[in-house]
Amino acid sequence: MATAAPSTSGLDARTSRNRRESSAKRTLYVLAAVISLVVFVVPLLWALMRSFQPNAVITAPPDPATFFHLSFGNFRGITTFGTIGRAVGNSLVVSVGAAILTTLVATAAGYGFGSFRFRGATVAFALILVTMMVPFQAIITPLFMELNAMRLTNNLLGLVLFYTTVNLPFGVFVMRTAFLGVPVELEEAANVDGAGSMRTLVSVVRPLVVPGMATTALYAFLASWTEFLGALTFLTDQNLYTLPVALLNLQQGAYGSIDFGYLSAGAVVAMIPCVVLFLALQRYYVAGLSSGAVKG
Repeated sequence: MATAAPSTSGLDARTSRNRRESSAKRTLYVLAAVISLVVFVVPLLWALMRSFQPNAVITAPPDPATFFHLSFGNFRGITTFGTIGRAVGNSLVVSVGAAILTTLVATAAGYGFGSFRFRGATVAFALILVTMMVPFQAIITPLFMELNAMRLTNNLLGLVLFYTTVNLPFGVFVMRTAFLGVPVELEEAANVDGAGSMRTLVSVVRPLVVPGMATTALYAFLASWTEFLGALTFLTDQNLYTLPVALLNLQQGAYGSIDFGYLSAGAVVAMIPCVVLFLALQRYYVAGLSSGAVKG
């Protein structure tokens, strides 16, 4: 008995419906991209535009006649403040130091939690996760007393240790997830070949967890670069101020009025390392966060 062929009109209807759905999805994707562009990119462009405008234009009502009068005066002006260049250097030292130390410690801890089985591992890791829920502002007083007892207040090394402590729980979480994704057979093969735990970590496992390490380093750097309260609390010497604290003191004019042109230029200077570093490590950062989203 012959089978009836599918109706041509039915196939055309399904094809038309699929095309309409694809067109609707494409429209939604484009709309989401435009909204994301407006939300994230426009403020950056606005801040960049403001950094080239004098303070009088920024504080005055919008005027098309003067809005595009741009110059490098603000950037030349902030270079006259010796504290800004020194603050940028201090921020780089603190942020890079915190990123490196956080990555090293988190990698070692993540290797222990992800590759070894020992009594109390679940409880210890749960306690580390609990610390992520406690804002450091709630414990900043005992932290100050502890660093002061160790003579590490008003010291960039103390600030590096503080930022490492704050960023370490997230780093341990990311690195444990990264090590859980490494095939056990690789480590077993390394052990058979006579490699110890350190050699296995450095030569065999490390290339596979680079995205997690990059995620940890980038997160620690950005958090340390933009952090204000800790630097303001633990530093009192103006020569040791980091960039966020130095920008607070960037005041000019009578009665301590703020020059918003200088502040805008300083904010752009603070933005540059963050943007460059994120673009350079974006693929590692996304890969590290994606692995954390599918593994517990």
